[in-house]
Amino acid sequence: MPDLSAIVKAYDIRGVVGEQLDAAVARALGAAFAKLVGGPSVVIGHDMRDSSPELSGAFAEGVTSQGVDVVSIGLASTDMLYFASGKLQLPGAMFTASHNPAKYNGIKLCRAGAAPVGQDSGLAEIRDWAQQGVPAAQGRQGTVTQRDMLADYAAYLRELVDLSGIRPLKIAVDAGNGMGGHTVPEVFAGLPIEVVPMYFELDGNFPNHEANPLDPANLVDLQRKVVEVGADAGLAFDGDADRCFVVDADGNPVSPSAVTALVASRELAKEPGATVIHNLITSRCVPEIVLERGGKPVRTRVGHSFIKQRMAETDAIFGGEHSAHYYFRDFWRADTGMLAAMHVLAALGEQDGSLAELTAEFCRYEASGEINSTVADQAASTEAVRAAFAGREGVSFDEMDGLTVDLGDGRWFNLRASNTEPLLRLNVEAPDADAVAALRDEVLAIVRR
Repeated sequence: MPDLSAIVKAYDIRGVVGEQLDAAVARALGAAFAKLVGGPSVVIGHDMRDSSPELSGAFAEGVTSQGVDVVSIGLASTDMLYFASGKLQLPGAMFTASHNPAKYNGIKLCRAGAAPVGQDSGLAEIRDWAQQGVPAAQGRQGTVTQRDMLADYAAYLRELVDLSGIRPLKIAVDAGNGMGGHTVPEVFAGLPIEVVPMYFELDGNFPNHEANPLDPANLVDLQRKVVEVGADAGLAFDGDADRCFVVDADGNPVSPSAVTALVASRELAKEPGATVIHNLITSRCVPEIVLERGGKPVRTRVGHSFIKQRMAETDAIFGGEHSAHYYFRDFWRADTGMLAAMHVLAALGEQDGSLAELTAEFCRYEASGEINSTVADQAASTEAVRAAFAGREGVSFDEMDGLTVDLGDGRWFNLRASNTEPLLRLNVEAPDADAVAALRDEVLAIVRR
């Protein structure tokens, strides 16, 4: 058994298939997960990666070895697995490495009702038990039942956001050969939305581009297609389709912070005074707009387990992250890019203006987007940045998640270590593009030297 501490991250499990994650590891993790949740059943879904059926099957064997039954929903987006966990009130396991390259796979775990399982809420125990080995339970073995949840998932989303009465829209959708190609046709079927599909063929080798729309290079095809076909908007999903990125009719990306502010405004219109969660990397416009709309903004760390926990503590109606994860109380506080996309399309289709006009009020500052740097020593590079800015007048530091440096004049940046890769992630925001570029270059010169 390889060292599982290398693949058990802060809020999921992720590793290289064959080297760090194989059937034996998945089987051990399944047994440990069953020990944690105690049964009676666990729901399991998987993405389109070549290794996902074998790994999820082995995990199911581990679960059933403990006398716990399995409900297998087969091919699924991560938010479809969360839907199944919420609807069936069962703990769940989703096999996916999200946006990571083809050689990776992983597992996202949740308790019944899509409640998070993170390092401090069960993952550490699962890691330790799996490392030690969990003996098979005495008595009956669990059974595996197949269940298709796609139609139920689509119907539930359409109950939450009614798109049937919007004006006709043409939408280009880049599924990146990921699970959006499985879910989008079902969700949008019969609605006044003409879908122009791109890379809907399920292929875990990602032959067209990586299924990571956070990287601008992976949005280029969608941007070109939107303009080419005269679409009203474009949507890009990541590999497991729990994140959705939006492009306007001119091919310009709409910031996930602007999407967060737009959706927050719609949710606050339904429940004035409600709490909205935003992570510390979202634009400062998000808490500003939440306050202006009469809501209560709450700032939190990056990561779905942290967001979901804070939502539960505050009974927040909605939460958004800079990485295009969007969380809804009505969706068991789980993240669903599809539901956020439906909110955007509803807002667009309920009025006659363009998406750029609609989102203009939510774009108050300039931002760098997330910039990744491969570094040998994440902690040392971060300390070098801190030292460079320490002692400057008006500068303050915040260590809620990584290092946030506020220069006190509208300029700020966050530098944090990736939980899944040997990277430092930099996000910069400032009042104008020149200020963003200058601050970005100053920090990167330190990080990359």
